[in-house]
Amino acid sequence: MTLLVPLETQPTFDPRPGEAAPERLIEGAPSYKTWELDTAIAEAAQWGKVRTGIWEATPGKTISMKGETFEFCHILSGRCEIAEDGGASHVFGPGDSFVMKPGFVGTWNTLETVRKIFVIAS
Repeated sequence: MTLLVPLETQPTFDPRPGEAAPERLIEGAPSYKTWELDTAIAEAAQWGKVRTGIWEATPGKTISMKGETFEFCHILSGRCEIAEDGGASHVFGPGDSFVMKPGFVGTWNTLETVRKIFVIAS
């Protein structure tokens, strides 16, 4: 087992397809692709599991709810606008990074097909 995992931003294996849950869909018909690159157990940090991968979404607007999940994102391509309920709205594009902390509730609006690196701790 290696403890150093390079992240391939153009994976050569098939992604897991997905779509917005009907109860979270606000506008459009976004579809998703997820390439899970690594999973680790992080009990020492009091997180059960940490997942890393590439995620892609086509345009559309959905409700985003993190629950007990912490997520770091780095945008590789495309543009999205994220608005926290009762808070500010931010547009992110290539090279931008952000964190959505546990308890985050807001909207995710994919303006142009977006591809990101994600690290999720739950």
